[in-house]
Amino acid sequence: MDVKFLFEALDASGLAAFSKASGGVFALVQTVHLASMALLGGMLLVTDLRLLNVVLRGVSADLVVEATRKWINYALAAMILSGIYMSSAVAIKLYFNFFFWSKMTALILSCISLYFIKLPLLERGVDRLGVWTVRLIALASLVTWFSVAASGRWIGFSYVSYTHIRAHQTGRHIS
Repeated sequence: MDVKFLFEALDASGLAAFSKASGGVFALVQTVHLASMALLGGMLLVTDLRLLNVVLRGVSADLVVEATRKWINYALAAMILSGIYMSSAVAIKLYFNFFFWSKMTALILSCISLYFIKLPLLERGVDRLGVWTVRLIALASLVTWFSVAASGRWIGFSYVSYTHIRAHQTGRHIS
């Protein structure tokens, strides 16, 4: 199923018009996006490194998981909402960007892993799980969330120009 129509609708929306015209607001939202990514990354890193028994060894892993959970939720919500706002300004470019799709795939897989595997397993109690199970949960989390961050970082390095997008749509060759 092609979702290009969603990106065209987002590009033609009032949100996109506002984000394109409001450089100061865009910069503020981008700051929120980066801060929420830092918060999310920090909370996930503390949790996963505690599960790997690298940091906070004197603190119960269950306590660390519980203490970071709400901040993970807040940061993820802020990151997604600010990301939608920022995406509205360049929706068509993002549709043609391989790294955007890589990030979205990694983000979806990371969220599924977090909310349907990692957290439900950890709610049973870290001590009730085997050491290797806990380590695999932490390593899988680190890998999937690193994939989100790495592919997201490459979006900025790989923007396709609008001229190249139009050439692709019309079948013309641009050198």
